[in-house]
Amino acid sequence: MTTGLSPQRLEHMHEVLSGYVTRRELPGLVAVIRRHGRVYTHTIGTLAFDDPEPMTVDTPFRIASLTKPVTAVAAMILVEGGVLRLDDPVDPLLPELAGRRVLTDPAAALDQTGPAERPITLRDLLTFRAGIGMYFAMPGTFPLQKAMEQAELQRGPEPVALSGDEWLARLAELPLAAQPGTTWMYHTSAEILGLLIERATGQSLDEVMRERIFTPLGMTRTGFQLRDGAGTLPTCYVRDQETAQVEPFHSETERGWHEKIGLNQGGAGLVSTAGDYASFLQMLLSRGAYGGGRILSRPTVELMTMNHLAESDRGPHCFLEADTGWGLGLAVTTHRTEAWSNAGRFGWNGGTGTTGYADPAEDLVGVLMTQRFLQSPSAPAMFGDFWTQTYAAIED
Repeated sequence: MTTGLSPQRLEHMHEVLSGYVTRRELPGLVAVIRRHGRVYTHTIGTLAFDDPEPMTVDTPFRIASLTKPVTAVAAMILVEGGVLRLDDPVDPLLPELAGRRVLTDPAAALDQTGPAERPITLRDLLTFRAGIGMYFAMPGTFPLQKAMEQAELQRGPEPVALSGDEWLARLAELPLAAQPGTTWMYHTSAEILGLLIERATGQSLDEVMRERIFTPLGMTRTGFQLRDGAGTLPTCYVRDQETAQVEPFHSETERGWHEKIGLNQGGAGLVSTAGDYASFLQMLLSRGAYGGGRILSRPTVELMTMNHLAESDRGPHCFLEADTGWGLGLAVTTHRTEAWSNAGRFGWNGGTGTTGYADPAEDLVGVLMTQRFLQSPSAPAMFGDFWTQTYAAIED
């Protein structure tokens, strides 16, 4: 059987990706491609510009928003187990979110509100239509955006020092930006979803994922904290807007990757390797099956990986490209605009410079791990180059 990937073109991919290291745009990266049962790996560069330790297939990365699909899978496992239901209100488990007030307009002052027309449901959280999320504008542009920033509710890929109960209590003090079920807004729904899973099970999100996802899939190097003996986290880098220089990103909550200090972030909190995450995507590509076992049923995976986003749901802060919709916790490509944007392809990107997608039509999984912060809602050129070279290597 053909492997379906050209060795010569995979070598060219290595050259293209190596260029980012040679130009010192980042110190190193790891890429994994799986197709027709074969696995191809590129390990390039080092953990930091000032650290000679090389990247390896076992290097752990802060995967940021690649956490979101994992949290969604955990939720759907509970749906299949009868613990949660898609259209039930979350109020019984998250009473802090009952009786919501909603801004008359996402840009309105915090006291300009009306009552929510209905409660938030699990389906709203999975489709990112809970009515609250990130504003994609300069910090402090909108009243609710500013209030969320002040309450430390929008840290993105940085560890959150607040406990889950404290985080939810602060969120409950604020109104929603839109009526539940009407407007796609990024990120916050995934954090709420993680807390819903914890209260539904009486376990930490880390325990739920470890028992029901990581252990069955052999994802031994994935979790909310870096495990003992799991290796060294590469340094994160960000481009300074004034000097245009790539500088290390220093966070006051960096220790949260090494010891639990607060919320297990369902939206951005996992550490993983490229190989581990490729196994997770392979399970979804195989419609819930993996290694002779099963994580989810085929119909559930099909529901997760179809587009649930109507055009009317794309509010002013929806940054998804025109060829991209949203399933249950992950992006879904709706039509082809690039060689690699195949209809039905699903996955997501992470703000620390990570990307992972599966393509059922091509029997393909691709994962690229870096630690170069994304500084725009648009995917960087490096991601486009990775996916272009991946699909260019297909030869059948």
